[in-house]
This record gives sequence, C-alpha cells and structure tokens, in this order.
Amino acid sequence: MSVTGILLCAGSATRMGFDKLTTPLCGRTAIERSAALLIAGGCDRLVLVGSAANEAYLNALSCAVPHTVVRGGAERSDSVRNGLAAANGCEIAVIHDAARCFTPADCVTACIESARTYGSGVLAMAVRDTVVRTDGTAYETLDRTNLYRTQTPQAFRYAEIVRAYAEADSATDDAALYRRVVGVPHLVPGSEAARKLTTAEDWNWAKERLMTYPKIGTGFDIHRLVEGRKLILGGVEIPYEKGLLGHSDADVLIHAMIDAIMGAAALGDIGKAFPDSDERYRGIDSRVLLRETADMVRKQDMQVVQVDATILCQRPKLRPYIDAMRQNLAADLGLAEENVSVKATTTEGMNDEGRGFCISAHAVAQVRGLRES
Repeated sequence: MSVTGILLCAGSATRMGFDKLTTPLCGRTAIERSAALLIAGGCDRLVLVGSAANEAYLNALSCAVPHTVVRGGAERSDSVRNGLAAANGCEIAVIHDAARCFTPADCVTACIESARTYGSGVLAMAVRDTVVRTDGTAYETLDRTNLYRTQTPQAFRYAEIVRAYAEADSATDDAALYRRVVGVPHLVPGSEAARKLTTAEDWNWAKERLMTYPKIGTGFDIHRLVEGRKLILGGVEIPYEKGLLGHSDADVLIHAMIDAIMGAAALGDIGKAFPDSDERYRGIDSRVLLRETADMVRKQDMQVVQVDATILCQRPKLRPYIDAMRQNLAADLGLAEENVSVKATTTEGMNDEGRGFCISAHAVAQVRGLRES
C-alpha cells in the first residue's frame, strides 16, 4: 500500500523571533527531523507543503524518498488540500505538522497501520489534568474521562480524507473534518515527545531533549603578587598593598575558570584563545574574557551549567568579597548564583601562597552540549 507523508511547513513559524522550522537545532532543522521520522515510520513518498519564504529551502532539501514541493495556502486546511492534491494516487495519506519534529517514528507506523485497518489513525493522548470551563465568574469542572488531546501525524485512507476536505468546511484538525463526513476517527496512543514547537519554552524543551550528559573540565592558574598592581579576583577589586602580575588584569580566579570551561568544551585553553602575545589583551578586564568564553561555548551549541572554584591565598582575607565574586561570575556566564561556587582557603603558611608570594586558583566546570543527531 503506497503511503505518502504530507508535511505541513507553510506556517509563518516566526512567533519566537526566528523561523523555528528552518533554524538548525543541533545541526538539523525541524523540517529535516520531521521528514526523517515520516520516512522511518513507513512513508514511501513525501509532499512538502511550504510557503514563499521557505520554498527555496524545501526545493534544496535532500530526502531518502521521492518528494514533491507545493505551495501552502492562507489557512492550514488550504495547505492540507494542496498537499492532498499533490499526493494523488497514494492509498494512505499521513498528515503531519513539521513543528512536531520529535514525534517517535513508531507513532507514525502505528497511525499508518490503524489507517490500513480502520480507515484512520489519529495520534492522541488522554487528558490527565483537571479541565475547567470558566469565564471569570462561572467555574465548571469537566469530566475528563473521555477527553483527548489530538496530535499529528494523522493518517487516513486517501480517498476518504480527500472527500472530507472536499465536502466539509475548514478546521484546524484533520480528524474533525473526517468525523463530519466519513465517521469517528480511530485514535492511536500519542506521545509527550510529539509536542509542537510553538513558544520559546517549547524550543528550550527541544534543546533539553538533545543535551548530552554534562562534560567536566578543570582549570588552574597562578600569578605572583607584586607591588604597584591592583588585586582583582572574580572581577572584584580588593584593597591590598600588592596585586597580581600578568599580561591582563591577572584575575587568577577567572583565568582558572576559563580554563575549566574550555577544557569541558574541548576548546583548548586560555593561552590559545587569549594569548599574552596579543596586545589586544594587555591589561584587559578578565570578565570580558569570561564573557567571550561563554559566547564561544554557545556558538558550539553548548552551555555552561555549573562552576566551582577554590582560591589559595594567605592574605588578604577574601571572605567579605566572595558574594560579589559569585554575582559577577553568574552574570557573565548567564547562570543563577546557586550554580556558581567560590571558596577561599589558606595554605597555613606553607608553599609560595602561604608565604605571600602568589595567589593560585583551582576550578571545575560542567558544560552540556547538543548531541550530533
């Protein structure tokens, strides 16, 4: 039985401030992901229903099965009609919203098998939350026993869904039109993974699904204490008769943290990214370097999730400045303060730190990245 997937990509898709359908998420767009899951689920042909804005993108898309690109309409129902016209000759039509790009392929298969057996297969999930109807004054709790949330894909015998669209008015749900003309659609157990990417919260949910386990990096730095220099740690200037010697402001805490972050992201080290042979970095505020490091990580589809550091310093006492350091670091890394830890300890007069010759810092960072899929 020939099965054609009708992938709906014609919406404006810019509610989040960018095109959610053609913006890569871990190297693959929502359209690419949805096309792949339809093919994996059993579609042997695709009709890509696009807009004027993404038509060139769709025409350049590579698919593992024969595919056709058609222009969508003003409403979703218009786009489905255009897609059905292009799917002429198939026996089962599988209609799917490209924004539901994480729908499991086995859900597609189940919908197709249901359509073969019953004439229709509509992905749906039973409502589990309490549902109320209210206008701000009246308040009514609804019986959720027979309430379902429909999703896509929705699969139908081709001739029947074409008839439904020809005879019924428009609707936002294919199954609703099918019910008006053909009969009660057969439901197939849905999946939370079939969530539609609509809001920024949905986009963050999608990124979270693709995140790897945290990767760990460690960092260490040490600078001599000398006269005539400011003592800056964690971006905080600390009153003291000496400061740390270095090409930049010699903020040993931030330098150790940069090394830890770059190590976790496998991006090298601070010397590679900000070499002391480069005059651009002479005397630079290390907080600028930390922010640039966070940007480098984000450009690799990764993000810093937690940092922890220990400063080894005999004098001066650092406790009064720790909170301000944490605030600076959290702001620069885009983290909540609860995910930034800074500690200070002495070496009880031992080693060069204990004798006041230098200050050193150790740091650990966790970075999460997007899977290559």
